[in-house]
Amino acid sequence: MTTNLGLSIITLITLFISLTPTLTKSEEGIDVFLPITLNLTVLTDPFSISAASHDFGNITDESPGAVLCPSSPTEVARLLGFANGGFSYNGVSTIPEPTFKVAARGQGHSLRGQASAPGGIVVNMTCLAMAAKPAAVVISADGTYADVAAGTMWVDVLKAAVERGVSPVTWTDYLYLSVGGTLSNAGIGGQTFRHGPQISNVHELDVITGKGEMMSCSPKLNPELFYGVLGGLGQFGIITRARIALGHAPTRVKWSRILYSDFSAFKRDQERLISMTNDLGVDFLEGQLMMSNGIVDTSFFPLSDQTRVASLVNDHRIIYVLEVAKCYDSKTLPITDLVMDMLSRTLGFAPGFMFIQDVPYFDFLNRVRNEEEKLRSLGLWEVPHPWLNIFVPKSRILDFHDGVIHGLLLNQTATAGVTLFYPTNRNKWNNRMSTMSPDEDVFYVIGLLQSAGGSQNWQELENLNDKIIQFCENSGIKIKEYLMHYTRKEDWIKHFGPKWDDFLRRKIMFDPKRLLSPGQDIFN
Repeated sequence: MTTNLGLSIITLITLFISLTPTLTKSEEGIDVFLPITLNLTVLTDPFSISAASHDFGNITDESPGAVLCPSSPTEVARLLGFANGGFSYNGVSTIPEPTFKVAARGQGHSLRGQASAPGGIVVNMTCLAMAAKPAAVVISADGTYADVAAGTMWVDVLKAAVERGVSPVTWTDYLYLSVGGTLSNAGIGGQTFRHGPQISNVHELDVITGKGEMMSCSPKLNPELFYGVLGGLGQFGIITRARIALGHAPTRVKWSRILYSDFSAFKRDQERLISMTNDLGVDFLEGQLMMSNGIVDTSFFPLSDQTRVASLVNDHRIIYVLEVAKCYDSKTLPITDLVMDMLSRTLGFAPGFMFIQDVPYFDFLNRVRNEEEKLRSLGLWEVPHPWLNIFVPKSRILDFHDGVIHGLLLNQTATAGVTLFYPTNRNKWNNRMSTMSPDEDVFYVIGLLQSAGGSQNWQELENLNDKIIQFCENSGIKIKEYLMHYTRKEDWIKHFGPKWDDFLRRKIMFDPKRLLSPGQDIFN
């Protein structure tokens, strides 16, 4: 249902965008209005509104008043200029100042309506990527960077790059996300320990600020905007282009899952491996938990070993899965084999439970797509996803493991979804950027990626999330949430901590009317 505010915005679109009046003076000295056209394609049909009202989380339903499908960044700038009351004559505004909010939306993979604009205007960034084709991804002549339209999906960046024998160096697990979307958060995955998050691998951005200004920025050019926008949750501007760092693209990957029954050995080996960032280290490291009260997915393992893997989980109630990968081509195959042999001899896993696949580089990076297709076929993809993503300092990970994993998760009647559990290095993150992480050299990425399919109520899973956060609070474990959604200002101030003053200052500098990304609920 369109809100009253939404209806008023559609009226503004009709009266002012289709036929925007400009103030002038008649010969008699009476103010009159002459029409100008903004040439914006604004959609208000039920399908467009409905599509922009929901996200991957499938928990919120926030209808915008309209959806902008821009054919160029200039159109986005016009919209924000208009929203700022940017049409004037001799310094006098020619139209009543609009009051609507604006949010950029890529693939809609947010969890709690963060990319929504209730009653406002959602900018469909996919339209920009489509309009930019075939130049949505442009690889530099020397192959060191790619200029990418921000609405482009990472999988399309990968496809364009590998054709030139190059590749971005750090990835999210799921590639069907927009470049602008992940850069507005952080963009983390199994390469983060070695190369940092995706925001640490950006050379330059084109951004349209909340004031409607089109600005380029980098560490040397408009650095306040550059560092603010990266991980800035869409609060300071809309990214329209990103210059992404590239490296050599290998052709194949040795991909291994290694099973542990002992948490101490699992933790020790993970932390040792992320400290090895030379050629003898792995290129990718993550971890998962397999619990007997959840679905034990054995599809990665050889058919002949799947029964004994399932038995191992049932016998121990919980098994810790170290997931590592080493990328290679014909020149680097010998050292890759050396590394995999070293892992088999030095790690403290359960004997006989190290498994290796040899797969193409693209297939490895695109591995979650197969899981998506499987869940879609079962009707379990478009369901509520009350996910909880947190960063836990290394010094408290044992307390977290004992209190949350053993104390809460294993005592649930059933768990639904994947639980990620792996460390990463803080020195690969740039503290000038807006994203927050624990103040320790190593912290753990914990992802409770739960799905409320079938008869399960998403609110029950949300209550479990609340218990986990409360346990950390009561135990003095200073976690930082990722992809969070707070509704109280004091929670945001606590989250940003020493960065809050800079965050607020940048908001005043680049979006003083607080138009952008209202779905984050930071300045509403």
